[in-house]
Amino acid sequence: MDRTSRREFLADVGRGMLVASVGSTLASDLGLSSVMAAEESHALTFGSLEPLVTMMQQTPAAKLLPAVVKTIQSGTDLKTLVAAAALANARTFGGQDYDGFHTFMALAPAWHMSKELPEARRPMPVLKVLYRNAARIQNFGGHDHEILHVVDAAAVKGDAPTGETVRACSRKLDFDSAEQAFATIAKSQPGEAYNHLQYAMQDEVDVHRVVLAWRAWDTLSLTGQEHAHTLLRQSVRYCVNSEKGACDRDKAAHEARISSMTHVRHVLPKLLDQYQLVSKPTGTRRVDDAWIEKMCNTIVTSNREVAADAVAAALAEGIAPEDVGEAISLAANALLLRDTADRTHGDSKGVHASDSANAWRNIARVSNHRNAVASLVVGAYHTAGQGGNLHKQPLPFAEHLEKITGDNPAELLKLTEGAIRENNQTRACAAIYRYGELGHSPRGVFDLLLKYAISEDGRLHAEKYYRTVSEEFASMRPAFRWRQLTALARVTASSFAYSREDKHGHHAPGYEEACKLLGIDPSGAA
Repeated sequence: MDRTSRREFLADVGRGMLVASVGSTLASDLGLSSVMAAEESHALTFGSLEPLVTMMQQTPAAKLLPAVVKTIQSGTDLKTLVAAAALANARTFGGQDYDGFHTFMALAPAWHMSKELPEARRPMPVLKVLYRNAARIQNFGGHDHEILHVVDAAAVKGDAPTGETVRACSRKLDFDSAEQAFATIAKSQPGEAYNHLQYAMQDEVDVHRVVLAWRAWDTLSLTGQEHAHTLLRQSVRYCVNSEKGACDRDKAAHEARISSMTHVRHVLPKLLDQYQLVSKPTGTRRVDDAWIEKMCNTIVTSNREVAADAVAAALAEGIAPEDVGEAISLAANALLLRDTADRTHGDSKGVHASDSANAWRNIARVSNHRNAVASLVVGAYHTAGQGGNLHKQPLPFAEHLEKITGDNPAELLKLTEGAIRENNQTRACAAIYRYGELGHSPRGVFDLLLKYAISEDGRLHAEKYYRTVSEEFASMRPAFRWRQLTALARVTASSFAYSREDKHGHHAPGYEEACKLLGIDPSGAA
């Protein structure tokens, strides 16, 4: 079967499945039948997921949630819906649209969040992000303007392409060559494609660059490995697009910046060579809490080259990568708890640093040895150099804790919720810190903060950061893990105040409609 006839066959199958799941009238209203028959032969297609992907890509946001709820009621699970939305997002934006890749990065976290909720509420975080996804796809132009199409592997002349090849193409602003080289790698070495991608990833420090790459990998657990090339090539195009954007803005300034010996493109290879990190085996030496705290402070207070050097030296000494990564995560958390700004949610330096550190740590965990050590060195470089306008110590201060006198867990959570709704970040931090100090169950705190992560807009950051905190809390040692929830309480208070002042309304777009469709209380009450 040639590509065109196969595409037409899938379109016919898709129309039948969608009509069966959402009803013929709604399918006609959504315009699905005419669109699906008109796909170009070079368009990507996603097998059995294609009907749902098309639905996610072509349905206007105002009509999407009723259709999705119908598919849920017909037996489609949330994992499948998120997988389809991720592929629709990737096909449309290809990692090149700011709001588009922000939405993609929230999809897998929303699915993870759903598993923490009572059964009746589980669709809520997913529906919220699906609404955002549809709205942005429609604003972007949907199917008619999608970025990703079928790409053929490059004809190999001489040595096969590697991660260095993709990186070189990115630096040359060559989308086609970068895509073809990566397609060749993905076809011939599918299990190693992510490792090859890391060479381009480590070329700059940018929260979106690294979090997009990590969330693409994380999303493979939903879509299946057969869609790895589609999800990972988003990062290839992001890297090329980022380089091109910097050159378009000011080529001379960009070239001067990357030629500096303090730029990560020079610092990373220098440290890998200086400490012989690639040839040395992965260390297993575990360190105590005092070492973690000291390394954390080094990263927070140092410039980027010094911080990267300190981490490289620690890895060379045989300290376990997990412990080194914990210090980087704790340093990012300190940027949030020590921030003197009133607005600490969204794109604040603490949230961005925490999401980045989490991504670098996770990439290190799933990569080969070379990329594991390189990711931690770059992660330290990325986190450092942001120490301006910080308190000397993280919140809460002693004077804040003195005002929290109770020890009943329910009362402390009630106090925290009141502080969130008043944007009293110091009181929220103190109440949660006290709660943890008393040894109460963290589930109560997660339940409270999850409610607001779902209901408030957060400018597409709430889902990512909630997932960051969940992962870091689970992996961090007892001496430090409650700093993660303390920081989330602060961010939640900041986000709530901003959301309620937003001209778009009190709740995230689509939230109240989703509540109505599911028959649940929009206040979040049980």
